Amino acid sequence: MGMTSLDGLRFARMVQAGAQHLSVNADMVDALNVFPVPDGDTGTNMNLSMTSGAKETESSKQTHFGKTAEALSKGLLMGARGNSGVILSQLFRGFSKAIANKQEVSAFELAAAFEAGVQTAYKAVMKPVEGTILTVAKDAAKKAVVVSQKETNIIAVMEALVKEGQASLDRTPELLPVLKEVGVVDSGGQGLLLVYEGFLAELKGEALPAALSTRQDMTNLVSAEHHKSVQSFMNTEDIEFGYCTEFMVKFEEKKLSKNPFSEDRFRHELSEFGDSLLVISDDEIAKVHIHAEHPGDVLTIGQQYGSLISMKIENMREQHSAITGSSSAPAAKPSEKTKYGVVAVAMGSGIAELFTSIGATAVIEGGQTMNPSTKDIVKAIEDCHAEHVFVLPNNKNIIMAAEQAAEVSESVVSVISTKTVPQGLAALIAFNPDGVESSNRDAMNAAFAQVKTGQVTHAVRDTTIDGIDIKKDDFMGLAEGKIVVTHSEKAEAAKELLQSLLDDGSEIVTVIYGEEASEEVVEQITNFIEQNYPDVEVEVHDGKQPLYPFIFSIE
Repeated sequence: MGMTSLDGLRFARMVQAGAQHLSVNADMVDALNVFPVPDGDTGTNMNLSMTSGAKETESSKQTHFGKTAEALSKGLLMGARGNSGVILSQLFRGFSKAIANKQEVSAFELAAAFEAGVQTAYKAVMKPVEGTILTVAKDAAKKAVVVSQKETNIIAVMEALVKEGQASLDRTPELLPVLKEVGVVDSGGQGLLLVYEGFLAELKGEALPAALSTRQDMTNLVSAEHHKSVQSFMNTEDIEFGYCTEFMVKFEEKKLSKNPFSEDRFRHELSEFGDSLLVISDDEIAKVHIHAEHPGDVLTIGQQYGSLISMKIENMREQHSAITGSSSAPAAKPSEKTKYGVVAVAMGSGIAELFTSIGATAVIEGGQTMNPSTKDIVKAIEDCHAEHVFVLPNNKNIIMAAEQAAEVSESVVSVISTKTVPQGLAALIAFNPDGVESSNRDAMNAAFAQVKTGQVTHAVRDTTIDGIDIKKDDFMGLAEGKIVVTHSEKAEAAKELLQSLLDDGSEIVTVIYGEEASEEVVEQITNFIEQNYPDVEVEVHDGKQPLYPFIFSIE
């Protein structure tokens, strides 16, 4: 016979085990991501989501299965982060609705609830992509339902769910070409399987499986998160909708009386603004995740129904950690406002001095590893004490905060959308303190568009991408943000990068070296340019920037 029914208290213990197994492996899932730069967050997002679900389940302490599942669903909804976390919450939302009124569930009812969760999750995602967490959930549930038609033992049905989930995860590279190219399985699917494995271990009364890093060959498990797998494998410039936008709307009676809320209509309204859309709602809250190019428009639609709570907007074209930088303001404020001010964001004190020396009024130190907040940029704009302020973000990840600061600020602000330090320097050189506002804006935009940017940084692990084999700790040369060369020697990577950037039209090369570049290597690079490109003028600056030993500007 085996176990033929399951109550709420036992299910709560399964949830604890699932959350714990995911938690133990979360760092490993994070550390393994497709691009060899430190930015994978599927493990973290799913772990925080599941932990929130487990806490809610733990505090509900009910024997009623439906009520326990409802608590899990509520906790997951409130704690969901990132695509993978939101999809996880959708799976258990559908799951809990299917067995809402059940005191205990049978093997067949449990399998049917997993199946119902899959329906809900697919419905919530605007353009479902196969080879992701959705596929793993679908294949696993389908198998569980088939087995449960003949089998009354709950453990046997859960074993079928886990076994098919693993098989489906192993098939994800066949469905998503990019996973196959990098030789990995999907990370969201891996995260879901960890939860299911935890459920099964608790049911069988066994210890949780060992952490994955010791259980299987690490390289099989490198994760390609939904964002990366679906979009970032185009050139970053080709990402159509650049901002991963998440927010919740807390419904307000006053607004609902004018605009009654319909989840389907709301989803349809939002679908015109982007893709990867997920919408979840209950009686009090609607939660939204969307990749959009104009997050402001999306937030405005949400505000029709209530107030916005817990917003998170990230620029997907540049995924680096965001640690706030601080602004170094001019010492004294003149009493009269000057006509113009220029705010520049710089990573590294040497780069900051460079911007100041060629005319920036205020410099915010931040950038690749520390993105300043909107508040920091507003403060810098105010410190300029000018009627019109130009802002040079010098990083794709800061442009949006700058635009937000422009809206909040009392000054008239123009954001010049510079994505790199070389672009910012070129724009600033083109600025004319005596010129009219519109011609300044045009001149700055035109100037930065003429510049080519090269960057040298190191790889955090082995991978193959765009046909290039990359080894951990090797140096990569990025031309306009795309990996074009890799070499174990810093100087060689820099030279090969320069060769790919320099052509007959190149006139000036500016070398900005960082904390990790020795004088010896700098000299090798400048000699290389002088010997091989005698007509090109070379300028060298000590930028003192972290992580990037070299930044090259080619004009």
